[in-house]
Amino acid sequence: MAEVASGGQRGAGRYAPSPSGDLHLGNFRTAVLAWLFAKHEGREFRMRIDDIDAQRSSEESAKQQLRDLATMGIGFEGRLWRQQECWSEYEKALQTLREKGLAYECYCSRKDIAEAVRAPHAAPGAYPGTCRDLGESERAAKRAELAARGRVPALRLRAGVDEWEVRERFAVGGGVYRGAVDDMVLRRGGNAPKGAGAGVGAGAPDGGGAARPGVGASAGGADSGGQVNRDYAYNLAVVVDDALAGVGQVVRGDDLLSSAPRQAYLAHLLGLPPVEYVHVPLVLGPDGKRLAKRDGAVTLRDFPGGAQGMLRWIADSLGEAVDVSAVEAAGAGGITPAGMLRTFRPELLPREPVTWRPAENAEG
Repeated sequence: MAEVASGGQRGAGRYAPSPSGDLHLGNFRTAVLAWLFAKHEGREFRMRIDDIDAQRSSEESAKQQLRDLATMGIGFEGRLWRQQECWSEYEKALQTLREKGLAYECYCSRKDIAEAVRAPHAAPGAYPGTCRDLGESERAAKRAELAARGRVPALRLRAGVDEWEVRERFAVGGGVYRGAVDDMVLRRGGNAPKGAGAGVGAGAPDGGGAARPGVGASAGGADSGGQVNRDYAYNLAVVVDDALAGVGQVVRGDDLLSSAPRQAYLAHLLGLPPVEYVHVPLVLGPDGKRLAKRDGAVTLRDFPGGAQGMLRWIADSLGEAVDVSAVEAAGAGGITPAGMLRTFRPELLPREPVTWRPAENAEG
């Protein structure tokens, strides 16, 4: 991989917001925890803009998120990483998997998959393997059928296991989480990229070999002849991203716990170093569901008391893991992540979700 950063002997921590709008209280709490875990263990801290979804991402949102994180006292070391600068690295990873015989084309629609999953004895939520063992003549026919409709197939991983273990620091006892692995999507199919001929953008047929014309791009995003299917799946992108940035620890919401085995297994197949996961409880809204902007004044600009009000709420939400009174006594400038770090004891973090209740946090 090009330009791989060093995160130190233990690997860096990181935070990776998606620039599709303002960050809210739950996002900031996770960011603070990611920074605290990293700094508590002497790790560097990375920042990445997860802008792989170009339709929903905006540069304006990315800039505002970075300003807000800085206002909250969350800095980072090294360059700012962006997924849209890593297209060629994702394509290299796909090519590695093809050459190992670990990627295959999938011609199924969502309807096809849903109907197959409803069949007797099918595993709920798992891809049923419809296209996994097709013969080449069958693949050629299905590829041509899609091309005639201006569409390209998806690429899936040919998984060799049903489960995989990961190092999980917080969400489960024993430090190990074992979860399901299936033939996950590596690059989504759909409408063929404009300017691509039949089959272009789908990648090489199964078994490796050179990619078709139009597949692969420079790190800067320039196409190398024809349009590129860049609809890379997040599971692939995040594994490559973390390796590029020298990340060794991933702190995020526990709603993503089930994704960790898939991502760790994919990293293993690509020969990338494993990471330690720390899945922390979510912030819930008054309705008991995951906090969202619909729940009121939860962005930095609207939060009661601004940055200090939000940092105080976050510090209080960490329970005995942070001595808030000591932080307030030591910090003339108010509560900061750096102040929390002085008394941070991760083993005392609450293991239950915390709830934001607007009425209890209104000013005055």
